[in-house]
Amino acid sequence: MTPDTNPAANESKRPRNSARRPVILAAAALVAAGAIGLSFNPSVPFAVAETAQTQQTIETPYGRAPLSFADLVEKVKPAVVSINVKGEVKTASNDDSPIPGLPNLPEDNPLHDFFNQFRKGMPKPPANRTPSLAQGSGFFISEDGFVVTNNHVVEDAEDITVTMEDGEKYSAKLIGSDPRTDLALVKVTDKTKTKFPFVNMSDKRPRVGDWVLAVGNPFGLGGTVTAGIISAHNRDIGSGPYDYLQIDAAVNRGNSGGPSFDLDGNVVGVNTAIFSPSGGNVGIAFAVPAALVKQVVEDLKDDGSVDRGWLGVVIQNVNDDIADSVGLAEPKGAMITKVTEDGPASKEDIKAGDVIVEVNGNEVKDSRDLARKIADLEPDSEVKLAIVRYGDKREVDMTLGSFPSAKKLASLRNEEPEDQSEPMDKLGLSLAPASKIPGAGEEGVVITEVDSDSDAADKGLKPGDIILQVAGVDVSTPSDVAKGLARASEAAKGDKEKVKVLMQVKTGDQTRFVALSQKKG
Repeated sequence: MTPDTNPAANESKRPRNSARRPVILAAAALVAAGAIGLSFNPSVPFAVAETAQTQQTIETPYGRAPLSFADLVEKVKPAVVSINVKGEVKTASNDDSPIPGLPNLPEDNPLHDFFNQFRKGMPKPPANRTPSLAQGSGFFISEDGFVVTNNHVVEDAEDITVTMEDGEKYSAKLIGSDPRTDLALVKVTDKTKTKFPFVNMSDKRPRVGDWVLAVGNPFGLGGTVTAGIISAHNRDIGSGPYDYLQIDAAVNRGNSGGPSFDLDGNVVGVNTAIFSPSGGNVGIAFAVPAALVKQVVEDLKDDGSVDRGWLGVVIQNVNDDIADSVGLAEPKGAMITKVTEDGPASKEDIKAGDVIVEVNGNEVKDSRDLARKIADLEPDSEVKLAIVRYGDKREVDMTLGSFPSAKKLASLRNEEPEDQSEPMDKLGLSLAPASKIPGAGEEGVVITEVDSDSDAADKGLKPGDIILQVAGVDVSTPSDVAKGLARASEAAKGDKEKVKVLMQVKTGDQTRFVALSQKKG
């Protein structure tokens, strides 16, 4: 493969979890003079931006603010392209849908839940997959034709065409994709052009309030530029352990895969999703940060995929109640709710209810922090975990596995259990053995009724949920639950105000831990 001529893209791939260099960017907190009705003193000096031409800016007490983005746009726009894809593209094509063209991603796609929230109450799209043409955006990262775009733009593509700003079209192929970050790498295969304009990834972390330009191809209109600011860092859009930038530049359907630039013309993020109840821009868009993009792109160049470490557990955050129940001084760490069968953790003394508080000596803040730390490690690497099990802290040395595809992790959802009640007044619940409820399986007890005036109702428990464990003991009958309550009361040493019962609860194919207070009286 032709070497990447982009120096910034050729940085060492490892280690992934190296510290970021703190760099302060010049903030541009003021908008152009005409927009706010200010008049400038002619004696105020102007700064020169690093663009193809001299860019006029004004120096303010808070940094430099552009009088126009035109010179910056002229510099970066040639490297931004339109991506046209032919194939069995999964889109919602129902004409009655309020959001035609909204990506209809499969359930195993990390962004499925994010996009699916906008379909509630809308007509369902056709079930069959039909050949169609999809459009998105992308940008060159090297002069030899490597293009970054979104995975959902080129997913299932049979034919990819890259269209330049001047209308020239070039055939391309998919080098690799990463559904977890919704990034993909494409390479132009057409030999009629050997050098392409490209842009660099920023090495700086933008600050909230910094200017940003979003360039893309919304609604198939061609190259379009919108301006805004960085609105927030570390946004969770439900697509895995990674955080996203939030920007307020107008980003619409078709902008997917396009870049967001800083005032130096460097890419600070790749636009990947919008938050909107109507399908149009409402000033909330999300972009994959440049640092993560560089890391993923290097992996995709190597072998077309991203290899991540895998523990083989399902985890949740630790709240105050859970921390009290397991003997933690503060609500930190990630609680294991399920150990995957035949996964790496299943070979060790690790079980549901354990709280992972450290990885290789580094503190784990919450479940997303643990997921990122493990994902940053290579498969088959050795890892040392610090685990707390009901107040006892110990260390576990283990070998990580390779993160499997989402399809391998998917499991069938249980059918809604029928109502067969046996009261458990102290918890405000009615319970029945799962084995007696059709479709509930053989493990645990099924919640058949919840008292609305109970802590269980406040914690979100509902009929159909399955209790698998109470106070660290597996349960299969309501009497087992009663024994667990007695054990929790004994552990509280007579302090009825602090009697909290830690339960492992399963809802559908998801499990979590809930600490319940027993009803008084």
